[in-house]
Amino acid sequence: MFKKFAAVGAAIFAFAIPISSSQSSADPVPGWNTPPPPDKIVIDVVTVNGTGCPPGTAAVAVSPDNTAFTVTYSQYTAQVGVGAGPTDFRRNCQLNLLVHVPQGFTYGIAQADYRGFAHLEAGATALERARYYFQGNSPTQYIDHPFNGLYDDDWQTTDSTPVGSVVFMPCGENRNFNINTELRANAGSSDPTKTTSFITMDSTDGSITTTYHFAWKQC
Repeated sequence: MFKKFAAVGAAIFAFAIPISSSQSSADPVPGWNTPPPPDKIVIDVVTVNGTGCPPGTAAVAVSPDNTAFTVTYSQYTAQVGVGAGPTDFRRNCQLNLLVHVPQGFTYGIAQADYRGFAHLEAGATALERARYYFQGNSPTQYIDHPFNGLYDDDWQTTDSTPVGSVVFMPCGENRNFNINTELRANAGSSDPTKTTSFITMDSTDGSITTTYHFAWKQC
């Protein structure tokens, strides 16, 4: 039976904490020739909303080489079956971020890597989905990644954007960047009165992170 992860106690706030070397991406996403700016990147968490990220349970960190940033969650789990409430099958989170970009540069998101763990009984299914957009732009279509039971293992998905299709923040403007994510668990043909299935992006020690890789461009 699924055991709840402990929540992180500190409140969410605006910060730029360096990622450890094991979490940082060593190189920019292949295909991007503009190196990242050398100046320190600061990301302000403007708002955070959703059942998957209650206050104090999500944190953002920038890599030392400015090639990526990560989001770590501590209460992001969707579950169905024994021990689950009627709305626990779906969890979502919307992050509204302001990336302070050094003068002469702008950015887009070239790739997003999601990681977590899932336990799905035979016949059960799960879904991880995400979309991204700058303030003032139309939201992109959701990118879905389904999972089928039996499944009891770590999972990882990647959303990649072709080089010519990355949307960049307009040069000289400060627009907030929105990230919408969602997890779903579905009992399917499994018996929810006898079993529990879940999918999670929880992490209490920072070992499970979502990584967003910057694409940089000079203005």
